[in-house]
Amino acid sequence: MALKSIQYNQHTLEISYEILNPHAKVDLIILHGWGSNKNLMKQVFSPYMDSFRHIYIDLPGFGNSTCNTPLKTADYARIVELLMVHINASKDIILGHSFGGKVALLLEPRVLVLVASAGIYVKKSFKVQAKIALFKLLKLSGFTMLRNFFVAEDAKSLSEPMYQTFKNVVNEDFKNEFAGFEGKALLCWGKSDTATPLSSAKKIDKLIKDSSLAVYEGDHYFFMKNAEDISKKIETTFLKTLEH
Repeated sequence: MALKSIQYNQHTLEISYEILNPHAKVDLIILHGWGSNKNLMKQVFSPYMDSFRHIYIDLPGFGNSTCNTPLKTADYARIVELLMVHINASKDIILGHSFGGKVALLLEPRVLVLVASAGIYVKKSFKVQAKIALFKLLKLSGFTMLRNFFVAEDAKSLSEPMYQTFKNVVNEDFKNEFAGFEGKALLCWGKSDTATPLSSAKKIDKLIKDSSLAVYEGDHYFFMKNAEDISKKIETTFLKTLEH
C-alpha cells in the first residue's frame, strides 16, 4: 500500500492505492463502491488478469484515504486523474462498482467496466419521499439532532464532509454522460440487485453506443462469486479494441 498527498481546491487529501503486476503494459484501474474500499476489490480481482497492471484505489473518504471537504462525483474523477499522473497510469481499462462506476465513466477510459453501476436515477417510494419531507420540516424547526432517524443507512456514520458528499452524489442522473461515452463498455449486473436494479443496466446498455451486458445470479455484490468470468470478459473486450 502507498499514500499520495493530492492538492485539490486548496485542500490536501491523502489517497491510498496499491499496484499489482507493476511491469505489465496495460493498466486496469479498479474503483470500489460507496462505503467499501480497495481491499475488497483486490481480494476479488487480484487472482485474475495478471497480464494487466492492477491499480486499486481507496476513493477519498473511504479505506485509508482522507476527505475533509464535500465532493461531487466529478471531483472524485479529477482527484483520481491527479493520482494517475503521479503513478504514470493510462486510461486503458477502468472498472467501477456502484458509485465507483460513475467515477469510472467520467474518466472516459478506452474500456469501461460497469459493475452494478450507479448513475440511473430510480424514483423513491412514497414512504421514502414522506420521510424526506418530514425531516426537512423538522430541520426548519431546529430538530437537526434527529438526523440519524431519517438519513439512509449508508450515511449514518459519516463525517460532516462525507455526509454532504453523500447528499451531493446519491441522486445524480448520469443519462447524458452514459450517452456521451465513446469507448467500449462492458456491463456486469446481478439479477437480484435492489440497490442498482437490472432495469438500470438495460437503460445504460441502450444509452452507450458500444456496450454489452452480462447478467449473473446474485445481488449488488454478485461479482464476488463471479470474478473469474467477469475477468475473462474484460480481457476479451480489451482484445477487441486492438483489432481496430
